[in-house]
Amino acid sequence: MYTEDNGKIWLATGSERVYLEPAMANRHGLIAGATGTGKTVTLKVVAESFSEMGVPTFIADIKGDVSGMCLPGSENKHIRRSIDTMNIENFTYTSFPVRFFDVYGKLGHPVRTTISDMGPELLARLLGLNDTQSGVLRIVFRIADDKGWLLLDLKDLRSMLQHVADHGNEYKIRYGNVSAQSVGAIQRALLTLEDEGGDIFFGEPQLDIADWFDWDENGRGVMNILECAELFQHPLLYSTFLLWMLTELYELLPEAGDLDKPKIAFFFDEAHLLFKDAPKALLEKVEQVVRLIRSKGVSVWFITQNPMDIPETVLAQIGNRVQHALRAYTPNEQKAIRAAAKSFRVNDDFDTETVLQELATGEALVSVLDPKGIPGVVQRANILPPRSSMNAVEPAVIGTVIANSPLRDKYTETEDRESAYEILSAAAEEEAKAKAEAEKAKEEERLAKEEEKKRIAEAKAKAAEEKAKEAEAKRKEAEKRAKEREKAQKAKARKNSALGKAASSAMNSVGREVGRQLIRGLFGTLKK
Repeated sequence: MYTEDNGKIWLATGSERVYLEPAMANRHGLIAGATGTGKTVTLKVVAESFSEMGVPTFIADIKGDVSGMCLPGSENKHIRRSIDTMNIENFTYTSFPVRFFDVYGKLGHPVRTTISDMGPELLARLLGLNDTQSGVLRIVFRIADDKGWLLLDLKDLRSMLQHVADHGNEYKIRYGNVSAQSVGAIQRALLTLEDEGGDIFFGEPQLDIADWFDWDENGRGVMNILECAELFQHPLLYSTFLLWMLTELYELLPEAGDLDKPKIAFFFDEAHLLFKDAPKALLEKVEQVVRLIRSKGVSVWFITQNPMDIPETVLAQIGNRVQHALRAYTPNEQKAIRAAAKSFRVNDDFDTETVLQELATGEALVSVLDPKGIPGVVQRANILPPRSSMNAVEPAVIGTVIANSPLRDKYTETEDRESAYEILSAAAEEEAKAKAEAEKAKEEERLAKEEEKKRIAEAKAKAAEEKAKEAEAKRKEAEKRAKEREKAQKAKARKNSALGKAASSAMNSVGREVGRQLIRGLFGTLKK
């Protein structure tokens, strides 16, 4: 192993050996250099040394070649030359205890977190929201927190956004205005995130970072390797996830003060993505976490091509530096080389700026902190060779490691506890049920009123019909009586007529008689 009897890590050899002080490792580290200059080899050597000291590590594996640490290395001319030229004694190839993780669950234990745990700041960055939309998202989180509603996955957040939009007037006075336009923009951003795998990443069981603090039977720290080949295709999701992990670790660990060695070491490959397009407020938080997390025994190593990719406020927190070769083809690249050279303590034996462009693969400018925390003079040195395999392993090998992992059962099956989606769905169902019952009651009331109106109308119609019948009966009775009177009158008239005729005849007869008598009386004869 590269840990010497004095407890130091033998990291590289130049004109003299370069040692990394374990007690100074939590002052963080930077591994920089152009593509193909040996950054991955340096990462492996440092991680292997930490593991052998009993320090667990987390490594973001973008190219897949870090996965070979689960297998012992094999002889080749480059490693043999390093062993011989650096006089490495008792060099042996060996594997290291490794656990694989993968956000997509293909080449490692599934890695998940919850919406609530991610928080509005990181999620706003992940969704690419503007200030107004970020403010609305914070309101949504605050309302969910106040009500005790968990936001576990994307459907929870969607439901919560819709709920707040629908009840905006109720929340406006206490929390502020929530515009439908902002909610719509966030909902559209969630669709994009879902397409990038966010529906897989957000959920339960949530990754318990405490599981990374583990050791094998020999006391070597477990290497937790995050498979990032696919995740890296979505840089924003990759970088936000790493920032979340760093924040989680900061929240998890208690203050530790000065330790003999770190509790855990983090290696962030393509670290510039952590800071790309990040708003000022987020950068300030990252700087704060990087500055304070070292007091909790965490060693953070940033791996990137150019030191200028890292904000100066973060670079100021880095005490251990391994700078591989830089290439200068443009004025900006030449400026970057000058800046990188000026970050080292001067070595009178060479010109740092010139050497930076001359370094061979596997060679680097190295500066580490001494036991008092003072940066050492920069050394031109060759990095020691790793003892695990340099090659990416086959998926079948990774599958075997996963199958034998004690975490297999813990993270394989997804969970779906009651959260905002279920609560709001139940409330919506109750509301719909109450509305349906109210509509039913209203309809029944309407039908009852119509039935009453119909009954009253029928009663009125019946009464009218009875009245009409009664009137008709009276009319008929009147007609009958009228007819009877008329008949009686006619009968009487006929009787009277007969009597009249008889009387008339009698009168006529009397009259004639009288007349004859008169005529006879006067003339003695009948007048004709």
